[in-house]
Amino acid sequence: MVVGDFPVEVDTLVVGAGPGGYVAAIRAAQLGQKVTIADKGNLGGVCLNVGCIPSKALIQAGHLTEKAHGNEELGIKTENVSVDFSKVQEWKGKVVNKLTSGVEGLLKGNKVDIVKGEVYFVDQNTAKIMDEKQSQTYKFNNCIIATGSAPIEIPSFKFSDRVLDSTGALNLKEIPKKMVVIGGGYIGTELGSAYANFGTEITVLEGAKDILGGFEKQMTQVVKKRLKKKAVTIITEAMAKGVEESKDGVKVTYEAKGKEETIEADYVLVTVGRRPNTQEIGLEQLGIEVDDKGLIKIDKQCRTNVPNIYAIGDIVPGMPLAHKASYEGKVAAEAISGEKAEIDYIGMPAVVFSDPELATVGLTEKAAKEAGYKAKAAKFPFAANGRALSLNDSDGFLKLITREEDGLVIGAQIAGPNASDMIAEIGLAIEAGMTAEDIALTVHAHPSLGEITMEAAEKALGMPIHTM
Repeated sequence: MVVGDFPVEVDTLVVGAGPGGYVAAIRAAQLGQKVTIADKGNLGGVCLNVGCIPSKALIQAGHLTEKAHGNEELGIKTENVSVDFSKVQEWKGKVVNKLTSGVEGLLKGNKVDIVKGEVYFVDQNTAKIMDEKQSQTYKFNNCIIATGSAPIEIPSFKFSDRVLDSTGALNLKEIPKKMVVIGGGYIGTELGSAYANFGTEITVLEGAKDILGGFEKQMTQVVKKRLKKKAVTIITEAMAKGVEESKDGVKVTYEAKGKEETIEADYVLVTVGRRPNTQEIGLEQLGIEVDDKGLIKIDKQCRTNVPNIYAIGDIVPGMPLAHKASYEGKVAAEAISGEKAEIDYIGMPAVVFSDPELATVGLTEKAAKEAGYKAKAAKFPFAANGRALSLNDSDGFLKLITREEDGLVIGAQIAGPNASDMIAEIGLAIEAGMTAEDIALTVHAHPSLGEITMEAAEKALGMPIHTM
């Protein structure tokens, strides 16, 4: 006897359980919707499983390894530092498992139905969710697509045991002696720095004139200074041509300054960007509009051109940031519930976990002037901060961007230790419409890195204490 595929009816179907999808599902459920979330992979998506979280765990282990070698300036000498990389990977796995199981608990606690399988759209109210054993039809009133992105593969560098994407680089079983990194963006810089701290000889090949495109040169200079100390070689305006693989290594060919060169290494890591996962899910069945990059066009409420279908995260225009996806997920869930939520990226931070960290929010001085603001920049160095000096980590600066006529905070850029944490205060200031005076009048604990924000605000007011 064959049992028919009777449709399961839900208010909202969420496709993809990454930081966009699972947050959208929880918020939709909190607002009274009957929600099903589906993903063919693990809960947490790329971010929790093979992206943000494991990479930061590896970066932290790399920092600890570097510090374990001591510091003669501080009178600290160590001998015979060793790294059991299998233990590092085991610890990293525990961090990931704790968070993914936490996501499962949150979804279940909010009564979200979790389904594992591939989703294919039949029409704007119907989808099939398929696993290896069966196919189940789902009828939905609204749908939030949050399928994320995947690493771009260069045709002449097909991913393999020796040609790695970011996932492969995070899961190596040993510390390589040598690694070539193709692409000096945030992923290449973060993972390259992490392995350099473990002692790997790193060569970065970047096609543009500088690494970390999108960040100001003043900021990237601070990172490049540290990379040089780690003996990382950066070759800019370099075109990767091809790779020869052997059982125990690779030979990478590239062109720079009109000459063809080769480098031998244990592995080559390819980090040249990510592409949206909008293929093979039946978007054409819905008539959803995508641009030439495969990104889905959305309005201020994350709604596509099909009124009951929403899209968020890496599959829509903007930077591929986990926190952007989560933010858009909340907006979409609230819009479906009839609330007047709209996306507003004015306080959206971007962070690179390089050494030292980089962070930016709002407008740069250049972007502010291009947007028609009379803007000024107030820059305060970490080297003039007591806490930074006591940490022996004083490279970098904070630059506060304010509107000249009233001191309104419209942006900031930070290069320095804990930039990823410090940027939140300025994001709040921008969202709340605060001025430099509001920040300057806020008492910041001493000694702390947070004082740098206060000092920059005082400088913006023309009354700095700890700098001329």
